[in-house]
Amino acid sequence: MSEISYSYIVEYLRALHTAPSSPVLAEIETQIAMETETWPIIRPEVADFMGVQLSLIKPSTILEIGTAVGYSSILMSGYLQEGGKITTLERFPYMLGKARENIKRANLEDTIEIIEGDAADTLRTLPDEHYDVVFMDCAKGQYINFLPECIRVLKPGGLLITDNVLHKGSVAKSRYLIDRRQRTTHSRLRDFLWTIMHSEELVSTVMPLGDGVALSYKIGGNKNA
Repeated sequence: MSEISYSYIVEYLRALHTAPSSPVLAEIETQIAMETETWPIIRPEVADFMGVQLSLIKPSTILEIGTAVGYSSILMSGYLQEGGKITTLERFPYMLGKARENIKRANLEDTIEIIEGDAADTLRTLPDEHYDVVFMDCAKGQYINFLPECIRVLKPGGLLITDNVLHKGSVAKSRYLIDRRQRTTHSRLRDFLWTIMHSEELVSTVMPLGDGVALSYKIGGNKNA
């Protein structure tokens, strides 16, 4: 159970969400809402928030860390400049298969490139300061480890969006109130949030939206966060 927001507020925000025009996205959302699938996609209120941010930025290049079934990539593609591209990283074979299927069905194979492999390895192969937006939605315990690479590949003036940073609200609690199995993730998420809020390269904020969203603007500089 999430302790980030009152359930009635979440239900209201999701009732306001407009179904996407893409039949593929609409089908995925319906399957999640009907609980016939449990794919890890962004929540409707987060999707709406990202739509506003991407409309303001009008990116030509986006990097996604954690493709899952391709929902976010397909969603973000609708906000690209003409000729824009998305690179998305995924390591799990099942997710790769579903993502490729959904991207093909959405006729976005020329727009969205999937790179297979562990992001710890594939991130290092990407060019410096290449992406207008980096969207990180992968294993929460890896956020702090991937952060230096995210900053490296992000253009000055670019935006890092990170999902699920409050972990159902548990991040705000003392580690002694957290199940021992979750304490490593709890500690790493706290490290990540402290780092982005105190980095000389980023201006950041954390919002209690969905499972927590962090928004970080890259102001430039050579010092690692």
